[in-house]
Amino acid sequence: MSLSLYRPTRLTEMLDRMFDDSYFGRGEEGFGMPLDVYVTENDYIVRAVVPGLKPDDLKLEINDNTITLKGEVLPPEKNGEKSSVLLQEIRYGKFARTLTIGGELDGDKAEAHVENGMLTLRVPKSEAAKPKVIKVRAK
Repeated sequence: MSLSLYRPTRLTEMLDRMFDDSYFGRGEEGFGMPLDVYVTENDYIVRAVVPGLKPDDLKLEINDNTITLKGEVLPPEKNGEKSSVLLQEIRYGKFARTLTIGGELDGDKAEAHVENGMLTLRVPKSEAAKPKVIKVRAK
């Protein structure tokens, strides 16, 4: 008969990896950002978490049915103080997120604003993407 050694660290390591990769996962262009995408009758709405960023720190591109959000989170200045990092959970560096939307977008009429660390982008659907209502008549 043989005994196996129970190693609970394997489970905790798996959970750590799952959470580390899901929030600001690293990609080719840095890390992404968590976001939500909503659709209404006339618009697509994208809300992204961008804590500490000002509107000038963000770049939005709309091309056909693709939306790209880019920016950079800079580390705080140390003002000449010598310090050592004890714990660093905040990610710094460039980030980018590209979304492909199922319908056509009217990028010329898009609006975006940042409030309390939340970016809200509203992009109207193009006229071609909106459903057409056809009135049925009797003969």
